[in-house]
Amino acid sequence: MTAAEAAQAPARECGRLALPRLISCPTAEFSERHWGREPLLSRAEELPASFADLFSGDAVDELVSERALRTPFMRMAKDGATLPERAFTRGAGVGAGIADQVGDDQVLRLFADGATMVLQGLHRVWQPLAAFTRDLAADLGHPVQANAYVTPAQSTGFSDHYDVHDVFVLQVDGEKRWRVRPPVHPAPMRHEPWTDHRAAVEQAAAATPLVDAVLRPGDCLYLPRGYLHAATALGAVSTHVTIGVHPWTRRHLADEAVRVALDRASEDAAVRASLPLGVDAADPRAWAGDLELVRSALLRALGEVRAADLAEALARRVRDAQRADPVHPLAQLRAAESLADDSEVALRPHLSARLGAPREGSAVLDSRAGAVTVAEDDLPAVARLLEAGTARVGDLGQPLARQLVLAGILLSP
Repeated sequence: MTAAEAAQAPARECGRLALPRLISCPTAEFSERHWGREPLLSRAEELPASFADLFSGDAVDELVSERALRTPFMRMAKDGATLPERAFTRGAGVGAGIADQVGDDQVLRLFADGATMVLQGLHRVWQPLAAFTRDLAADLGHPVQANAYVTPAQSTGFSDHYDVHDVFVLQVDGEKRWRVRPPVHPAPMRHEPWTDHRAAVEQAAAATPLVDAVLRPGDCLYLPRGYLHAATALGAVSTHVTIGVHPWTRRHLADEAVRVALDRASEDAAVRASLPLGVDAADPRAWAGDLELVRSALLRALGEVRAADLAEALARRVRDAQRADPVHPLAQLRAAESLADDSEVALRPHLSARLGAPREGSAVLDSRAGAVTVAEDDLPAVARLLEAGTARVGDLGQPLARQLVLAGILLSP
């Protein structure tokens, strides 16, 4: 593989490892029938393993009591409303100027009184879920997050609502009754929360549910964005993890196409020209002709937009949406200092690395670890590394291997 062939091509990422843990049908069937279209309830006996390795009640206690969580990694809700932060946080005491650290005793009292705990951003603070969500994001091709909802017996944390992202609900402990109803606003965008359609949601919540099921440990429920849902804990404390999937949509393509077209149209001096002296910008009659000129320029520019024009911006958004696997700074420094020609190195997982086109004797290797400039003589070796995922230090050359280790691109066992 040449450097030119590797340009704009992503490094090899993990295969489909995580998604089969969540669905009771083949991936192709899930893609064609369920993804973004309709719910899927998968029972524990239909799935390959439980979720006990990902999260548990013990994990909840550790996070709340021993990890010094702050908002917004924790919130609480009761009777469908979010509680004020001051109700479950306090100052961290001497030596830590933190005013919003979670108070475990406050949480205990509120939880005993029927409030739900919401542990947010678990893809950043709980290692098993962090690793799983990175794999799932690679499987799906869409960014993901993870929250946990811990609900007292016979309590409902949130009333009927919809999410602006798809979700996988993983039942961890206890039981929850889920009621799911069709969307009142299909495929909502991130800026279209359910509160924008509150009256329609409240009316739809009185209809017969599309899904009315009790989730038990090991069950998983997939809901496309927009589907109304509410859950009630049954009999005992109930814990579920919600993995939110933030899909890339055609609107993302439209946003980038319009941005490219606007930049291109602005190259026309007529588009950049000032409106007449004394114009009343609030009066559309004053610039009706100018609008026609601008519209024609934009339509012409939109017609010239190519897929390649959007690729760089979209690749940057993909990189910014997730994190690569963790890198240990002290271990990496030791590894860089002890590299030998026969040492094996590997691309850091989930790095989303791309080698740009050569230009003026070098090329840029972009990734979630940042940008690294690669000399022209090193481009073939880097292209082979991106294709294979591993390399011998001697094949890369020690200076390049050390540079990439210290940049967080390569890991050394």
